[in-house]
Amino acid sequence: MNPHNLRLLLALFLAVLGAKTNRVATADDAAERGPVVLTDQARQLHRSAIVIDGHNDLPWELRAQGSLSFQRLDISQQQPTLQTDIPRLKQGGVGAQFWSVYVPASTAYDGTALTATLEQIEMVHAMVDRYPGTFELALTTDDIERIHSEGKIASLIGVEGGHSIENSLNVLRQLYRLGARYMTLTHSDTLGWADSATDEPKHGGLTPFGEDVIAAMNRLGMLVDLSHVSPDTMKHALRITQAPVIFSHSSARTIADHPRNVPDDVLRLVAENQGVVMANFYSGYLVPQSAACSVRRMEVQKELKQTLKDDVKVRAEMRKWDSQNPQQRGTIHDLMDHIDHLVDVAGVDCVGLGSDYDGVSMLPEQLEDVSSFPLITQALLDRGYSEPDITKILGGNVLRAMRQAEQVASRLQAEK
Repeated sequence: MNPHNLRLLLALFLAVLGAKTNRVATADDAAERGPVVLTDQARQLHRSAIVIDGHNDLPWELRAQGSLSFQRLDISQQQPTLQTDIPRLKQGGVGAQFWSVYVPASTAYDGTALTATLEQIEMVHAMVDRYPGTFELALTTDDIERIHSEGKIASLIGVEGGHSIENSLNVLRQLYRLGARYMTLTHSDTLGWADSATDEPKHGGLTPFGEDVIAAMNRLGMLVDLSHVSPDTMKHALRITQAPVIFSHSSARTIADHPRNVPDDVLRLVAENQGVVMANFYSGYLVPQSAACSVRRMEVQKELKQTLKDDVKVRAEMRKWDSQNPQQRGTIHDLMDHIDHLVDVAGVDCVGLGSDYDGVSMLPEQLEDVSSFPLITQALLDRGYSEPDITKILGGNVLRAMRQAEQVASRLQAEK
């Protein structure tokens, strides 16, 4: 082969290699695992971006700690028992936050799911009212951009689990009117209309009613969230949705083999859909050893529940098991490994951040709380990502997907 053709072939190879991202791979990518050191370049870039976090469980954690009115835990002050408070949100440069209005899947069995969800939504509204200088409720992408430009945190509501609608499309529409802008189709348990990632599958994806839920969400402009659902449910939803989907807090299954993460064949479908996978920060989903341990833990807990049939005894046995089977925290680099993989398979336009702060028990080093987001910007720079691509990952991608969902809703509503 003559030198000219060799150069053309090399150029073509490099173009294909870099087609999905402007990231420049270096020989030290795998070796550089030390602490991330924040630079002025990262600080400036971080301030210029709209940082959007797809999932934070502060409302439920406040409830769990008995602070329904923000009297005992005033989040305008640093709160050591929380991973989230206003001083650290500002340190983290968070521009928009999806607040999860999670209620346990068990509420579906005692008829309290909707009531508890409404109480959680009210807590988000109360937080916005209590701290108006910091938060403002956002219902649209225009709201997000305006609120961010005014120096406040755009606050959005995400429903974590389709059990909250109690099998009613009217309830779904009610939750949308109250501010919900995404719904995770399932949580830990398989529903009568959708299979969960962490329960026995019953439907091979969605039932006809599950398809109706997707159609109704598309018509409303509510993002379909596929975190927590089974791969078959992911594929089914991606096949029928007319709008981009999100995974509000999930990572890459090829890197850490946990059912809460997203397989590569689904990632390729997300790219076609122009959706966004928002990487989760939980050590149990990021670190391969911890993911394996977490999967085994679920199996052990399920077995104990079947044999002991006593929640107090189950908790006691699980404490013993946890002490004998410690998980590894990992570091910020474990998150970056997942982001790299998501970018490589789905493309840089389909990746975001979904921390799961105040919903998880273990976080990697340098990702301990909401003040940590600038370190992600630095780590992306360190791995050779371009500034435009970093801005996409920090929040631009989910903003684009949400805007597209709004456009689909406008079209569907105009067709009636």
